[in-house]
Amino acid sequence: MKIKSKIWIENDEGILISEGRVQLLKLIEETGSLNKAAKAMNLSYQKAWKLVDVSNKAAKSPLIETQIGGNKGGGTILTPYGKSLIETFEAINADCWVFLDEQLKKHVI
Repeated sequence: MKIKSKIWIENDEGILISEGRVQLLKLIEETGSLNKAAKAMNLSYQKAWKLVDVSNKAAKSPLIETQIGGNKGGGTILTPYGKSLIETFEAINADCWVFLDEQLKKHVI
């Protein structure tokens, strides 16, 4: 038997980070593009941008940066804060799964 749950972190400004946003941010880092990340998740660019924008507004600093110029043209990268937010969320999420599994073992269902 397994217990299922989803977590996210939010404040008064909105959702800061969630599993879906972590996936989007990881794809941005992997592809170097918000547009490519959106396509990989079957999201419109507008929807992906809105998710990142809400998270940016809720965050203490930006999660992504747009780079302009160079031989490759522009691109999108994760900021150090964006990377640390992913690591923090994943650690908290893993701890939640351990806690929930322990709680389930305590009860006869």
